[in-house]
Amino acid sequence: MAKPDPFQPADDAARSLARELVRDATHAALAVLRPGTTLPSVTRIALATDAQGRPVSLISDLAPHTQALTTNPACALLIGEPGPKGDPLTHPRLTLHCTARLIERPTAEHLTLRDHYLSLRPKAKLYADFADFRFVTFMVIDGLLNGGFGKALLLTPKDL
Repeated sequence: MAKPDPFQPADDAARSLARELVRDATHAALAVLRPGTTLPSVTRIALATDAQGRPVSLISDLAPHTQALTTNPACALLIGEPGPKGDPLTHPRLTLHCTARLIERPTAEHLTLRDHYLSLRPKAKLYADFADFRFVTFMVIDGLLNGGFGKALLLTPKDL
């Protein structure tokens, strides 16, 4: 007997919720594979979006997750936080499966991202220009939106 597909088709409400979660996120959980192992590792990162609405972060080359992304750019982001009340599993969250792309400095792309990122996250100006910090963009492969119990949707990059 075939298992039923747990995912509902994406609709305008799901697309809107997913875009809102990405747009409003100030941080995310980043999952990577530890270099030389098959062990996953998760960390919290600051998050913003670039001018096209794609996820972007500013990370240090000293961080283990940056070293992991350099070795293997496959990663996932978990966006969304439980509300102040109720069961945390009833609040919407979005998992994005991504390929990370580390932006070299100094390049025009780095400077453009820097200006845009700092317009959204002005406190990052304290460390944005440290030599070990650079931007990473996340190219979304697909997304899994969980809008609460029984509300699971598979999203494409176009949906987002």
